[in-house]
Amino acid sequence: MAEIVCIIGNKGGTGKTTLSHMLCQGMGLLGQRSACILTDTAREPLQPGGRRYITADARTPEALSKVVDKLRGMEGWLGVIDGGGNRTEVDRRLYGIADIVLLPFRESHEDIRTVIKDLELFPRAYAVPSQWPVNNWQRTAADRSVAQLMADYRHRILRPVFGISSSKLLLQKQVPEAIPTALANACRAVAGQVLDLMELEYRLQTGDDEPRVRDGSVGVAVERHAAHSH
Repeated sequence: MAEIVCIIGNKGGTGKTTLSHMLCQGMGLLGQRSACILTDTAREPLQPGGRRYITADARTPEALSKVVDKLRGMEGWLGVIDGGGNRTEVDRRLYGIADIVLLPFRESHEDIRTVIKDLELFPRAYAVPSQWPVNNWQRTAADRSVAQLMADYRHRILRPVFGISSSKLLLQKQVPEAIPTALANACRAVAGQVLDLMELEYRLQTGDDEPRVRDGSVGVAVERHAAHSH
């Protein structure tokens, strides 16, 4: 049976769609077959050309049920459901069918307050610092805010997904044949985290001889990253 990852959250603009496509691209780079499933009615479906994953349009409840049922019958696959903002009832439904739930959030205090509420609402979910600043000063400030405001949830915070301008290439109708190395590495990193959570084997690179298995850690809290960055 396929595993299902849902990327949800009440606040819009946190990078759910970008994270969904980065995760799927990274899965492909690590040798995992995946499908990126669109549920946000404000967005248009993207073509699968040039991607290391397939895309599916599930913007109606009926279409979502059909796609999930089909995926569940596909052994070795992973489905990534791209949620939308301000859809609490839809989020509840997606949470109910998911094996792993991710809640992306940005560095603003508003995002942090919202993701804390979502972590309380969805106790199996993990928070993902998304579009995280790459500037050292901004990153340190953002990490400090998370460490202070989300200390009670530090075991449910994954490593940051840093803001990379080239990530917008994955949201084009057609993806270029070759994507920048920095983007490919970021996609691998986030996919590796999720595969670790799901205790699934994967290859560090497509040509590796030996699969990588999870190291026993759930994830790395942002404050640990802050400590290592000094």
